[in-house]
Amino acid sequence: MDWPLIVLISSFLIFLVLNVPIAFSIGLSSLLTIFAIGGIPAFMTVAFKIATGIDSFALLAIPFFILAGQLMGHGGIARRLIDFANVLVGRFPGGLSYVNIMTCMLFGAISGSAVAAVSSVGGFMIPLMNEEGYDRDFNASVSITAATTGLLIPPSNVMIVYSLATGGAVSIAAIFLAGFLPGILMGLGLMVVSGVISVRNHYGKGTRFGFKEGIVKFLVALPALFLVVLVLGGILAGFFTATEAAAIAVVYALFLSVFVYQEVKIKELPRIFLQAGITTSVVFLLIGTSMAMSYVLSYENIPQAISAALLGLTNNKILILLIINLMLLFVGTFMDMTPAVLIFTPIFLPIVVGMGVSPIHFGILMIMNLCIGICTPPVGSCLFVGCGIADTTITHVIPKILPFFAAMIVVLFIVTYIPEISLFVPKLFGF
Repeated sequence: MDWPLIVLISSFLIFLVLNVPIAFSIGLSSLLTIFAIGGIPAFMTVAFKIATGIDSFALLAIPFFILAGQLMGHGGIARRLIDFANVLVGRFPGGLSYVNIMTCMLFGAISGSAVAAVSSVGGFMIPLMNEEGYDRDFNASVSITAATTGLLIPPSNVMIVYSLATGGAVSIAAIFLAGFLPGILMGLGLMVVSGVISVRNHYGKGTRFGFKEGIVKFLVALPALFLVVLVLGGILAGFFTATEAAAIAVVYALFLSVFVYQEVKIKELPRIFLQAGITTSVVFLLIGTSMAMSYVLSYENIPQAISAALLGLTNNKILILLIINLMLLFVGTFMDMTPAVLIFTPIFLPIVVGMGVSPIHFGILMIMNLCIGICTPPVGSCLFVGCGIADTTITHVIPKILPFFAAMIVVLFIVTYIPEISLFVPKLFGF
């Protein structure tokens, strides 16, 4: 290990221990590493990489999807999706846990944000489940883990970032389509765990709805559900690009929230726009600094070194994928999804592609690994938000969330070694 790499790793870990925000930790450690390399104007290089890192037309989709998610989070869409999910699965024992998971799948697929799903769906479902006698920490665990399914079921911001990280080798439409079946499978895995726990602890008696009432709740939720059809259908039909689809999603979400459901007042829009701008700035700073670190890693030939080291251990594809999964699971515990995708895609993608793994399939594997990471300490954003909403602590939630982690990891390895799960839908549409 040479001196610049030592500086990079040690400084990054020190900044994390000091609780420096992840974007600044990445940027500062990259800056210090360039100083250690020498012969390169450090400040100018980092500034240039941050600026050029976010200079991408495809990335324009992210602020639009963030704004659409904000509008939906404030627009009463979560509650209507909860009512619809309750009609479908609320009749079973432990039904509210199924409703929670299904609503997170639907809302996450619409908003593209796991944190938004925890906040909007969990903010309604956790108190409701508490009132019905479900354990508070179990309720938090369901909401935290279920929220990640929306990162696999499109549209998803992290999928756009992955497409960028591959240099356009994987189209946004292809990676969007690839997430459908893995996302549904992840949701089903979480339902199995919640069902077993609910039956053992006698949670919930189930709620039955008449046919007429069920049809009414479906029709009320239909405008929200149509957004997924509008976005993906438009992209696949060639009517508009992913970026244009994101802009259309904002217009549709604005119309839905203000005029159809009438949950958002005109005077509230500036505050929603401001919040979307703040979230966008955080995401784009993460992207910019991650591109700076990717440059440092590339300059020091780290991807090639890691590739040689892995292939030196074994050339067995099954073992290589196992090792990469374990490494990404570890990375996800201390690094946010966006920088992890931008930094580690150039490292691992050439290795797996060289072994015959589809880059579309690998993108889904990477996102699934990192989805588990945002539910784990010390950096897990969903974990902290979910605990805050449930008014509980991480130490109380962790024992209850472990069975859900086990289900997520089982599904991860099923998808890892059965690539057809993630490739079936893209192939169906000619990708």
